[in-house]
Amino acid sequence: MYDSSNPSICAPSAGLPPLSKLLDTSSGQIYYSLDNLRQLYGRQPATLPPKLSLPIRRHQQLIHDDSVPDSGYASAEEEENDLDAEDVFVTGSGTEDESFEVLRADPLERAFAIKWVTGFIARSDTWASEDGIDDVEADRRTEAVENATKLLSLLLSSEQLEEEEDCSVTRSFQFLVQGGTVIEAELNDAPLLNEDHTCVGLQSWASSIVLSEQICADPSRFSLSSSNKGIPLRILELGAGTGLLSIVAAKLLQPPTSTSIFATDYHPDVLVNLRANIATNFPGLAHPISVHQLDWEFPDYSAPMDEPFDLILAADVVYHPDHARWIKACAERLLLRPNSSSSSSSSEGGVFWLMMALRISGRHEGMFHTVEDIFPDAPSSSEKELDVSKEVVTDEWQLAVLEKIELGKLKGVGRADERGYLLFKIGWIPC
Repeated sequence: MYDSSNPSICAPSAGLPPLSKLLDTSSGQIYYSLDNLRQLYGRQPATLPPKLSLPIRRHQQLIHDDSVPDSGYASAEEEENDLDAEDVFVTGSGTEDESFEVLRADPLERAFAIKWVTGFIARSDTWASEDGIDDVEADRRTEAVENATKLLSLLLSSEQLEEEEDCSVTRSFQFLVQGGTVIEAELNDAPLLNEDHTCVGLQSWASSIVLSEQICADPSRFSLSSSNKGIPLRILELGAGTGLLSIVAAKLLQPPTSTSIFATDYHPDVLVNLRANIATNFPGLAHPISVHQLDWEFPDYSAPMDEPFDLILAADVVYHPDHARWIKACAERLLLRPNSSSSSSSSEGGVFWLMMALRISGRHEGMFHTVEDIFPDAPSSSEKELDVSKEVVTDEWQLAVLEKIELGKLKGVGRADERGYLLFKIGWIPC
């Protein structure tokens, strides 16, 4: 265990364990590393003492690059060679306190620390729930992840990072559309800005990327082809996060006519980032996307949620068994029912497309089963043929899985605990 009374502080680039070997790292080692960073950066922002200069450094690899942390883009299986550096101190001498302040003021060391803590949090699911560890070690690992989240907030809120603002990363995407055109989207992935590490919508996850690719490959299947431009669609995105699905849908239907797209989420920071992403992708242009807060547990069905939607989209939105139940209740209220008086949909009613990651480890392992448990499968075509007596006009409907497709993992996209994705097509069937 780390002795906090020990005044010796390690440079982050020299003292942090490699993330590529995280599963071989104990909670004690992580506590040591986090405490070292807390002592180093836990005071007021550092200022360089007079007559001292930062050391000249030579790094084997660049410490700060433009790649996003492992949050849906980069796999945790990738090596962490970019976090290995050799420090060569050419200048700088003085008392122990002065050397400490020099280290604190070093922007490369701080950038290294932020990258390491962000990467640790992104990989924490597998590490915190590793097979073979006892309950005590499991509890300590869970606590270490919470401490790392608080430390990241401290690092990012420092005045020393004021010029970099929030260390966010902008990523550009290109999706090939059926017919040869290309849809481009630019997203801002923001870091966790407070101690609430549940605001996962600040970052883009692989499920939304894979679903966007599927939509662009066959827009008509999702009612988003050019032939739908004259139809007054109402589209809802649940748990929009960075807004990729809404942005892709809006660009497929440009120029917007009578389409209305409502991108919803709950966390205030997520909503701020969502609005910024929409503004980035439609600079000075009219677009059909509006942003609204929606709490699935306690939904507000006042305008604009007071009218049904022809299409609902959602990707990677279930992180607790209750989520599937809450989402089903929202869909039952919000999805256009068959035989509605609305002229914007077919007699079959609206469709809800839901993408889920197939996670093979960690606390979210098997979470897709909660969706399968809460939404029954629709009868097969052979079952329908056998039961002709069901062909009766009815006002009683229930939501069911009309189609379920398993998709493989894309190279370079997704976390290490994702082995693929399940796409659910959910719609109305007679009770």
